[in-house]
Amino acid sequence: MLRIRDFFKAAAITAAVGLSVAGCSATGGAPRDNATTGTAGGVDTPRYVVAMVTHGAPGDTFWDLVRKGAEDAAKKDNIELRYSSDPQAPNQANLVRSAVDSKVDGIALTMPNPEAIGPAAQNAVDAGIPTVGLNAGMDVYTGYGMTGFFGQDETVAGTAAGERLKDEGKKKVLCVIHEQGNSSQEARCGGVKKGLGGGTVELLYVNGQDLTSVQSTIASKLSQDSSFDTVFALQAPVAMRATESVKESGIQAQVVTFDTNSELVDAIADGRVAWAVDQQPYLQGYLAVDSLWVAKRNGGTFGGGQPVFTGPSFVDKSNVDTIVEAAKAGLR
Repeated sequence: MLRIRDFFKAAAITAAVGLSVAGCSATGGAPRDNATTGTAGGVDTPRYVVAMVTHGAPGDTFWDLVRKGAEDAAKKDNIELRYSSDPQAPNQANLVRSAVDSKVDGIALTMPNPEAIGPAAQNAVDAGIPTVGLNAGMDVYTGYGMTGFFGQDETVAGTAAGERLKDEGKKKVLCVIHEQGNSSQEARCGGVKKGLGGGTVELLYVNGQDLTSVQSTIASKLSQDSSFDTVFALQAPVAMRATESVKESGIQAQVVTFDTNSELVDAIADGRVAWAVDQQPYLQGYLAVDSLWVAKRNGGTFGGGQPVFTGPSFVDKSNVDTIVEAAKAGLR
């Protein structure tokens, strides 16, 4: 049986090998000060321009963390970061094409819908622009010529989470997908089902951009079927609403989730959320931008042709205190 510590050991080795080689519409995260002139962070390389294009939705704290990591790397590497995002795949693809037309020095992008966004990534590669992926699209990034990827294998992460639920004696899980058509979220729930073994995993599709509707939809589902013992969210804001849904429905079900933020770590500490699977979004943004600086600096790549894993790991009551300060600072 796959254990998360074994997977994470391999991931750490991959990351260590990789590290040894060492704007636009901004709807997906809160901006920070980013000087447009002068040397930042002490490097003496020219002022490069890097575009990061994600599928982050407005107000999603996960993407605030990704962007903060990207901005910190950009500051260190004397990079002008142009961050843009759109949760709609065709729009995101157009943002990538705009970055290509702008002749940026590097592009980092997510591919929740490879069929829609992959061709735009290939356009960047064909134009000679160093291009890497992060967060979504690990299984396909090399097929579009991209030279690196930073994130977690969602199926492996989901399987590890399902195995944990099985060890806890859970039998019936409601897996809440907040972005219909996002292959990464489907993979997470599929992994949970695989890890749970003989248990039941039922999918519930909600609109993650309307958290009030999310809460009522989950509550309605739990009221209709009180046999669920676990509600599995795929992001922290949905998990927080799920805790309220459980209270409204009056059933005895635990809430677990993928990903953390400052509110979520408090909920783990006080028991409203049992645990979270953390993929370190700050690190994904940081490594993606840093790798593009290396590509421009000396043609180097991170990971030796393999993805660099930033997760998964479990955060629960036993270790939440070790990351709470970083979470409050927007770093986890």
